[in-house]
Amino acid sequence: MKIILQRVTRASVVIKGERIAAISKGLLVLFGVEKHDDEEKVIFLAEKTLNLRVFPDGKGKMNLSCIDICGEILVVSQFTLAGDCSKGRRPGFDNAAPPDVAQFLYQKFVQQISKSRLKIATGKFGVDMQVELINDGPVTFTLER
Repeated sequence: MKIILQRVTRASVVIKGERIAAISKGLLVLFGVEKHDDEEKVIFLAEKTLNLRVFPDGKGKMNLSCIDICGEILVVSQFTLAGDCSKGRRPGFDNAAPPDVAQFLYQKFVQQISKSRLKIATGKFGVDMQVELINDGPVTFTLER
């Protein structure tokens, strides 16, 4: 399982010209599922996402989590995170989880972070989306499990 976590001042998802989800200050989470991923990994990465201290405190030091700042979270399924670009010129997706498994784990992740009672928004699984964001910092991290 791979997550790209971006600290944002705002982010949104547009499908066919219609904005379907938007957040203000918080985290944009691009969520990719690989073949051998399971619910244990989802729980670990949900906890990490909510509690990773990536927001500045009063002294400008990254010392606050999304929970600490009552931030918002936008979760977008990102199939291409499972892509292998090590050979040739076209990514290979043999390591990607089957769509039904990926969707199940994506929904579990959203359920886990929703327990935080923060505002959670999502894209649509398996749909072509345009993701707009203002990366704050820029601050971007890759989380894997």
